[in-house]
Amino acid sequence: MYNQLETESQSDLVERYASLVKRIAHHMLARLPSSVVLDDLVQSGMIGLLEAARKYDASKGASFETYAGIRIRGAIIDEVRKGDWTPRSVHRNCRLITSTMQKIESRIGRDARDVDVAHEMGVSLETYYVLLKDASSSRLFSLDEMQEGRDSSPGEEVSHDGPSPDDEHERGAFKKALAEAISNLPEREQLVLSLYYDEELNLKEIGQVLGVSESRISQIHSQAALRLRSRLATWSAA
Repeated sequence: MYNQLETESQSDLVERYASLVKRIAHHMLARLPSSVVLDDLVQSGMIGLLEAARKYDASKGASFETYAGIRIRGAIIDEVRKGDWTPRSVHRNCRLITSTMQKIESRIGRDARDVDVAHEMGVSLETYYVLLKDASSSRLFSLDEMQEGRDSSPGEEVSHDGPSPDDEHERGAFKKALAEAISNLPEREQLVLSLYYDEELNLKEIGQVLGVSESRISQIHSQAALRLRSRLATWSAA
């Protein structure tokens, strides 16, 4: 594969892996407001693909498609971050939901339910669901984004020549903590994350699988992401 990549022009690689860029862009678009244009995501993803072709090293063990996928997602996330459309109130409400979940779960020793969080925040369940909807459309709730607030973005993490041993150790420790946090989520939240990130189903398809509405899946997905943030708060503060 590596020798083949060395002999291919960038235009050949773009043609060969354009479908990967489009698939990732479509998948990420589902988590963004309607104002975001697919072509913009694809264009950013193509830049990530070209960067992957330039820096790929087969001796590192990962396949080119795996490495390119990381680059493509990172490039798209970095581009989206440049134009943050999210009102401050939405960021504030996300932090409030996260801290409320953390407070409740520390107090009662079990998963905070929708009604628990809404009651603690002093809002109706319907209002809480609206806040979750705003949260889901405000940012990319990917598992990589659980590291938000740390030193680098997903795009930056793959942009340098190689992480230091300390970086590798910390990243490995974080992945272990994230995996444990996911395994301790409520069963339905685990299932939604698995279908979304592992099986790459969109929210509508997951709703059809589980027999609920797309909006309900969006609520579950947002709540799972915010719950993970609350349980990994010590990493975000590091």
